[in-house]
Amino acid sequence: MKTGFFQFNPLFGKKEQNISTVLKAAGDVYLDLLVLPEFFATGYQYASHEEVANLSETIPDGHTTNILSKFSREKGIYIVAGLPEKSGDKFYNSAVLTGPGGFIGSYRKTHLFFEENLYFTPGDTGFKVWDTDIGRIGIMICFDWFFPESMRTLALLGADVVAHPSNLVLPFCPDSMPVRCLENHVYAVTANRTGTESRKDNSSLTFIGNSVIVSPKGEILARASEDSDSLMVMDIDPELSRDKALNPYNDLLKDRRPEQYGPLFR
Repeated sequence: MKTGFFQFNPLFGKKEQNISTVLKAAGDVYLDLLVLPEFFATGYQYASHEEVANLSETIPDGHTTNILSKFSREKGIYIVAGLPEKSGDKFYNSAVLTGPGGFIGSYRKTHLFFEENLYFTPGDTGFKVWDTDIGRIGIMICFDWFFPESMRTLALLGADVVAHPSNLVLPFCPDSMPVRCLENHVYAVTANRTGTESRKDNSSLTFIGNSVIVSPKGEILARASEDSDSLMVMDIDPELSRDKALNPYNDLLKDRRPEQYGPLFR
């Protein structure tokens, strides 16, 4: 599987321009799975409920999802991308998965970060893994990584690769993903963004870039810089994610003892 990310600096509210930037960057690149940042088409720092309402879209029939679905069909690729979702009178921080056949599914972010809690509802989809022609694709979004249960759940569901759309501002994730991948023996593709948004008084957010692709052995296969646009593609072998053995006597998932993890199962 050729998998990659596109790291760039989305302009707030410039949906068509941001989508055009992505399509232009990926148009001539051969790959099987492309992961885009969280809120890749809208920008991140919302300043009001009105902005959220104006920029959010329904899934799967919204404008951005339709464009990604069309692009996936034309290029024969899978795409995971983050966008604000409108569902009735609620709004979710969501990600969609599209493929050669069009729209496949969506995930709503479980763990909201910082001021997302002012505008969005915590996700209610639960973590999901889709069995595709190129492998089993799971999704988590940005701050979900901070909770080990997120990737462990995706590993237990059989994910070969975890697509991780992000808008990271804290410095920890790029250096922590090797541990998340090692402890679950899965690949992960963290697609972060760059730039700074200062749309609220006394509240500036600088995004750290450093998008990464990490192997089931905890190896960093690709890592972008902190401040430049970057489309990076790596060859990965999904079969490696399916071998959870550390040695002839230890298996990462079979050796789990849930009955001893009391508080985790309350």
